[in-house]
Amino acid sequence: MEWVLENIAGFAIVIFEFIGVAIIIWSGITGFIKWLKHAGDTGVYLARGLAMGLEFKMGSEILRTVVVREWKEIGIVAGIIALRAALTFLLHWEIKEEEKSGGHEE
Repeated sequence: MEWVLENIAGFAIVIFEFIGVAIIIWSGITGFIKWLKHAGDTGVYLARGLAMGLEFKMGSEILRTVVVREWKEIGIVAGIIALRAALTFLLHWEIKEEEKSGGHEE
């Protein structure tokens, strides 16, 4: 049963990582296109995309805690989760600030 859980978690980790990276790449490309067109919501759009991508990557790290075996690995995973959570928090804060100011940076 443990083997099944490890395999399912391992597969889900790869899928979540892939989805997170894909969202970040897509948001970056689309954000660049919006920037070229001088769209006013470019910053908010890019920040939302990065935040969503980080959420998926953080989900994969949480799943990774299922398959770790040593305390050292747990510490590393916990550190990664903490850093990604801080980045996500900062991105959400930036989104709120941009929305308050109207999203215009000239």
